[in-house]
Amino acid sequence: MLQIKRMQVGQIGTNCYLLEDPDAKLCAVIDPGDNADGIDREIRKAGLSLSMILITHGHFDHVLAVPGLLAKWPDIPVYVHKQEVNWEGKGDQYMLLGPVPNIKTVGEGDVIDFSGHPIQVLHTPGHSPGSVCYLVGDILFAGDTLFAGSCGRTDFIGGSVSQILMSLKRLAGLEGNLRVCPGHDRLTSLDAERASNPFVLQALR
Repeated sequence: MLQIKRMQVGQIGTNCYLLEDPDAKLCAVIDPGDNADGIDREIRKAGLSLSMILITHGHFDHVLAVPGLLAKWPDIPVYVHKQEVNWEGKGDQYMLLGPVPNIKTVGEGDVIDFSGHPIQVLHTPGHSPGSVCYLVGDILFAGDTLFAGSCGRTDFIGGSVSQILMSLKRLAGLEGNLRVCPGHDRLTSLDAERASNPFVLQALR
């Protein structure tokens, strides 16, 4: 059975998640925003091996620990949408994920295998052009698309109010009361956000 561990990292308390398969002794890291040493300690303390890094979007507060983790686990893939990589190393000051080794670009409809558990990729632009959510079982890693009672900012480069509303409508239409693991703040559920999140309610009008 998969387990989730949340670590708040970096200067604005980004939620970094460890998706753990204790039986296989494997771990995936979602949005390692800082503190590569601390993330690595948690993985090793649990007796696990890191098998992949999943990036919901390339803003600095979600990716700063990627190079540090790759230095410790050099052969693992890094899954990210192609629009969330600063391929040229210039331009948008917030989009700091460079072309690190083993990047595997993903998009809508892709499925990533994590220890026999399929992880579905949902393209959810709005906060940034290549923002994605990862759905595994009843767990939705929502990045900065959907928060408890709110949603991600749209005033950064590439942000779009109309796109994030479409993405929120799409997430609200997913089946079941999914556990929502957002990029910041507390965990929530999809039913709770359908019922009271003003941005989701606006998107559903």
